[in-house]
Amino acid sequence: MIVSTDSHVAGYRIASHLGIVSGNTVRAKHVGRDFGAFLRNIVGGEIRAYSSLLTEARREATTRMVEEAQRLGANGVILVRFSASDVALGAVELYVYGTAVRMESSAGGD
Repeated sequence: MIVSTDSHVAGYRIASHLGIVSGNTVRAKHVGRDFGAFLRNIVGGEIRAYSSLLTEARREATTRMVEEAQRLGANGVILVRFSASDVALGAVELYVYGTAVRMESSAGGD
């Protein structure tokens, strides 16, 4: 499955658009991480616990989007975008969406 933020993929042409696909996950903050984040805000620097939390959330949401695209018969998702929003106190939703497509090699075939 080719996943791209662009509207085209070099070496391929879009044979058909199959519709919008998406994936999401909601993650809650951890009290211990919040305390560590508070301390990091004082001294500065990366809050690694939150970075890894968001990395895993992006991976999970993207996997769900790709699975939806596969169910439609797609072999690619283009124009992929991510969005994050607070959904409850201490919880954030990470949402990914794009356009499922069936692509063919520019030389013909699949």
